[in-house]
Parts: sequence; C-alpha cells; structure tokens
Amino acid sequence: MDWADYVIVGGGSTGCVMAARLSEDADAQVVLLEEGPRDLSPYIHIPGAYYKTAQGPLLKRFPWEPTDGQSRQEQPTMVQASVLGGGSSVNAMIYIRGNPDDYATWETLGASGWGYQDVLPYFRKAENNNRFCNEAHGIDGPLGVSDIDHIHPLTRAWLQACQQQGLPLNPDFNSGDQAGCGLYQITARNGRRSSAAVAYLKPARKRRNLSVRTGARVLRVLVENGRATGVEYVAKGRTRTIRARREVILSAGGINTPKLLMLSGIGPADELRRHGIEVVHDLPGVGQNLQDHIEISLIYQLNGPHSYDKYKKLHWKALAGLNYLLFKGGPASSNLIEGGAFWWADRAERHPDVQYFMVVGAGVEEGVEAVPGGNGCTINLGQIRPRSRGEVRLTSADPAAFPRVIPNYFSDPHDLETITDGTMFALQVMEQSAISRYVERRQLPEAGPVTRDQIRRFCQTTAHAALHPAGTCRAGVDDMAVVDPQLRVHGIEGLRVADASIMPTLISGNPNAVCIMIGEKLSDMMRRR
Repeated sequence: MDWADYVIVGGGSTGCVMAARLSEDADAQVVLLEEGPRDLSPYIHIPGAYYKTAQGPLLKRFPWEPTDGQSRQEQPTMVQASVLGGGSSVNAMIYIRGNPDDYATWETLGASGWGYQDVLPYFRKAENNNRFCNEAHGIDGPLGVSDIDHIHPLTRAWLQACQQQGLPLNPDFNSGDQAGCGLYQITARNGRRSSAAVAYLKPARKRRNLSVRTGARVLRVLVENGRATGVEYVAKGRTRTIRARREVILSAGGINTPKLLMLSGIGPADELRRHGIEVVHDLPGVGQNLQDHIEISLIYQLNGPHSYDKYKKLHWKALAGLNYLLFKGGPASSNLIEGGAFWWADRAERHPDVQYFMVVGAGVEEGVEAVPGGNGCTINLGQIRPRSRGEVRLTSADPAAFPRVIPNYFSDPHDLETITDGTMFALQVMEQSAISRYVERRQLPEAGPVTRDQIRRFCQTTAHAALHPAGTCRAGVDDMAVVDPQLRVHGIEGLRVADASIMPTLISGNPNAVCIMIGEKLSDMMRRR
C-alpha cells in the first residue's frame, strides 16, 4: 500500500489534464492510474496513421445491446481507447466544442457554473491555435490546435458540392455558429498529434510529485465511513492498494466510470444487491442517462485513384513516408477527415442537428468496409443531439466482466427521423457535379434510386456507434444526478468524477475538446479551494 494526495483513475483526455494541473502544486503528490500501455506506438503521433489507431490493439471493445429493428447479424461493439491519452491518442483529432446553447442546457439541468461564458475561458486556456486569436480562441495553452496543412483535392470537391447544395462556407466551427461546411481544425502541432498525454502529461512527468502508472486496472474505490480513501488495483498480476489523503478522481470514461462506482457499492441499490455487492450509497442515477452519437456511413467507389486509398500501395506509401520524415508534410500530416459540415435535418431546431464528415478513403474506421478496386470515399454523418437515453449496468460483480451497455439508439423516434433526413441530404450532396465526376458508383446503400422509407430502414439496420458515450454520471442537484456542479459524488466525501460521464447532455459534435475543458475547469476549482 502507498499514499498520494490525489489518485486519478484513468489516463484519458480529462485524466491527463487533471494530473498535469494538480501536480503544478509542488506540495500535492499526484498518482495517475491507466489501464492501458504508454503512448509509445508511432502510429499515435502521426496524424495520417489514424487508420491504424481507429481499428488497432489500442482499443477496448465493449459489446452493446441493439434495440428492436437494429441489425443483429453479429454482436456489435463500441470501442474505447485503452492507452495513455485515451481517446485523444487514437481519435481523428477533430476539434469541436459544440454550440453555446449546449452549455445553457447543462445549466438548465442543474449544472450551475457550466454555462458557455463559464467554460469559454477554459477552452481558451487549453488552446494553442495556429490561426485564430480572438474572444473565442487562445494561443498560450498546451493543446496544439491547427489547420490541416495537406488538404486532399477530393475534400475540396466535396466542400464545393456542399456549397452547390446550398450550404455556406464556415471558416470556424468553434466560433459559436456551427452552420455550414468547411475545413476542420485538429489537435495537432507541427505535423504531430497533440494528445492530452503529449500536450499536458509529457511536460509534467519530470515533476517528482507526479507518478504515472500504466498497466494498472482499478478494481474498486475504497470507501470508509462515507469517504473515499483510495483505490484497489491490479498491476503486473498483483493486487495493490493506494490511499488518497485528499481525493480520488474517476476519469475512466462514460462506460467504465459508472461501472467502477457500482463495483464500489455506489449506485442503484437494487442493481447492486442483484449482483451481491454491498450497498455503500444508494445513488440511482449511476449508469443512467447514457447518450451517444450514432453514425451512418455512406460508401462510394471512385472512378480512379482520387482518395487516400491509393497510399495503400507500397510505392505511394513510401513516398508519403519520405515526405513526412523530411518535412512533416504530405498525406501523413492529414487526419484523413479534413472537411465536414453542420446542417439541419429538422428546421424546427435552433441549431444544426446533423454533423457530416468527409472521409477521404474507404475502410478507414473499424466496421466500415472497403470498396472493389480499392479507391473509395466515405461520408459519415451523425445526429448530434440525441433524445434517446440508454444505460450502463453490471453483468456481475467480477471487475473483469464487461458491463451491459444498452444505448437504446432510436428509442426516441425523432432520432431516427433526423438521421434519415440527414442521410437523404448527404446523398443529394454526392450527386452534385463538383463531386459526382469522381464517383463510379455508390456501394452503400446500394446504387440506384431510393425512397425515404428505404433510407429509414437502411439507417435503422446499419447505424453504428459514434464512440462518444456520455452522461452516465451526470452533474446536477436532483435525485438522479450523480455529481454536484463541483463534480463531487453526491453522498460520498473525497470522490469526484471528471470525464464525459458528467455531461448532462452530449454537446453538438466531437466531445474530446470538452473533456479537456472539463479537466481544466475542475482542476482550477480544486486548486482555488
């Protein structure tokens, strides 16, 4: 057994920020426990190797339970990162904050102090932007945020097609106005991924008061007399205990954090008793309110080597590697998803409710197939403010067992109608002359005219998880809230949650930047106290 002032469970985006910021206090001993390995794989740090990290061994695959009407040809899985840096080490690096009303909703639901004007200073504090410096963007933070230097011609053609379809060009999706099409900024600096592990943890690791332990799988939080006193974990086959003098902070993500709480006896009492777990504190909201963006993939076969797929051939791959080695440029400096859009499916919504991604290749992401001939592209789209709610439950009291992940996608009919309309719009964009000249045929859905009913069924049966689970330990003050606005677990002293699970609702877009902001804001609150 050993001791620390702060024990942080989970070395993902928020956990890395928390470890770096809390260890700035030289009097505070900080220990960060991460189940996965260190971020030593070279694929992590090269943006163009995203196709490797998106479907490789650095991912943990959670089975999830489909709802009625969804495809059941095989057990679907939801991947989550298992490596230092978490999602920021394996994701597509797209930097999105959502829109101001997302945070107004958080406040309405009880997360006071988390409105847009409250969180904006922490987005700016984190950010080192290579293009913007204004009221919305900062340039002095540790997190590299940059334009993509190498933009593929097919991305530009698709953006022109979006404009032919009537979308305005948006120069900054993070200005507070997301509507339109444009180029994404990504979390990268000088041609290398700027993960939370690189941006925050790497500069901090020389501090004597910070210990980072990888390969450490936490089994449960230790609670004595209503206070979290440490955690029990396994490393190198041995069960160990570490005590926390001040606080334990759970940053294990939207699936593992509620699982850990329940294994520790904190959660819905009936659920805990069903698995023979002693109830430490009855907290019915743990594991409830699960939200995830769900995505549709449209796959097109191209009539020539017009995408990054041509770099699958050895000589092209060698040329791209040489360019990157010498100049940190070329295709390997791209994240392969350079352009996107936010637009309306339901015009009754105040803000765009569908997000689009132009993936300049086919078979890049896990579960998305390649095309005959090898040259293709993929249009991904997702409904970004889902109304459906799911849950995370236990399958047993065994910490090694997978939890039950029940997303309940499309349980609210509005979500299916929204993504159906969004898909119809994406198909229309691909028929515009700016992009259609490069297309041989549509592979998925199958080529030919389609009706709205056919597209609805296509969406229902082929939709896949967008890998943004959130909301399962939501912040608020009502009976179903798990943490208060200071992210302290209700009813347990010395225990906080800091990751996507605290979000009352998912933000409108990729949540990684928000997870980093959460770490910045919480560590500032804790250090002020």
